[in-house]
Amino acid sequence: MGNLCSSESDPFSQPGRRLGSTPAAPASVSVPASASASRKPPRVGGPPRTLGGGSGAGSASSQDPSDARRKAAEAAEARQKRSQGGKLTAQLNAQRGKTDAAILKQASEEESRRRDMDQNAAALSHN
Repeated sequence: MGNLCSSESDPFSQPGRRLGSTPAAPASVSVPASASASRKPPRVGGPPRTLGGGSGAGSASSQDPSDARRKAAEAAEARQKRSQGGKLTAQLNAQRGKTDAAILKQASEEESRRRDMDQNAAALSHN
């Protein structure tokens, strides 16, 4: 099998190098000073602000920390109220509350009911 993307020439047909010899070093390229000076990261300015602050730039710094805590607590309560709904959530919470014994008992009862239904269906089809 050959290489898919290369030529079929013999790799040993070209002259090689002696051990210990190094290839010629490429010529170095100088970098202009203006290019290295323009690589500075952009500076972000302005006073520190709390997230979710008011409409103005200075309004967030004039508020006290207790107001920010109150807003954060209100947002957390709103998120929790939103996540407490739905049929699937109720089913998952009910399943989490069960012990292993309760889960096994429920599975056993379901299997017994299925077996009884199969026996009844077999009896009806036999008659």
